[in-house]
Amino acid sequence: MVKQVRAARTRQALVRAAAEVFADDGYALASLPAISRRAGVSTGALHFHFPSKDLLAREVEAAATVSLQRLAARRDAPPGRVPPVPAGAGGAGAGLQLLVDVSRELVLGLSSDPVLRAGFGLGGDPSRKSGEGPGRWWSEWVHALLREAHGAGELAEGVSPEAAAVAVVAATLGLAGLASRHRFHLSPHLVEQFWALLLPGLAAPPPRRPARPGIPAAETGPAPR
Repeated sequence: MVKQVRAARTRQALVRAAAEVFADDGYALASLPAISRRAGVSTGALHFHFPSKDLLAREVEAAATVSLQRLAARRDAPPGRVPPVPAGAGGAGAGLQLLVDVSRELVLGLSSDPVLRAGFGLGGDPSRKSGEGPGRWWSEWVHALLREAHGAGELAEGVSPEAAAVAVVAATLGLAGLASRHRFHLSPHLVEQFWALLLPGLAAPPPRRPARPGIPAAETGPAPR
C-alpha cells in the first residue's frame, strides 16, 4: 500500500511538472530531464511511469480534460455561487447561463492551473498531432449544450446552434492559446466583455408579460419596482 501511494504521488508530481514545462517551453522544446528535475525525481523513475514524452503529454491532456469536465459539472452547483448572466443578455436561460458560468471558470482555470493550460496548449501545438485533449471535449460539450438550448427555445430566432458554438469555441480556444503560448494574463473581465457582445444577439428575448385586465397589451409598461 505504501509503495502504491508513493507511486501515485510520483506520477502526479511528474504530470504537474510536465504541464509546467510544456506550458512554458512548448512540446518540442520540453525535455524529459527538465521535467524530472522539476518534479524532483530521477529520470529512471520518469521512464518507469512514462516511457516517452508523447505518453506524458497524453497524460497531461487527459488530466486537463478531467479538470474541464469537473468545471462543466457546475450544472448541479447550488444557486448563488456564480455571478448572473451579464446585463443586456435578453432572455438567457439555464443552458446559456451554464455556458457563461463554465467559460468564466475555464478562464480562471487557464490562469491558475498549469495542467489545464498545458492540456489546451498541447492540443494546438504544431509540433505534435493530437486530436484528443480538453479542446476536443470542450468543442463537443459546447455544441451539445447549444443544441439543447436551441431545443429549449433559449436561442434567438434564426440563430444556428452550430454557428453559435463555433463562435464560442473559437473565442475560448483563442484565449487558451494566448494563455499557453504567450503567458497572457486572463481575467474574467475578458469573458464578460465577450458575452456582453455575443449574448444580445444569441439569446431569445424574454417573454412578454400578459396585459393587465382592461389595459391593452401595447400600453402595458414595466412592472413597478
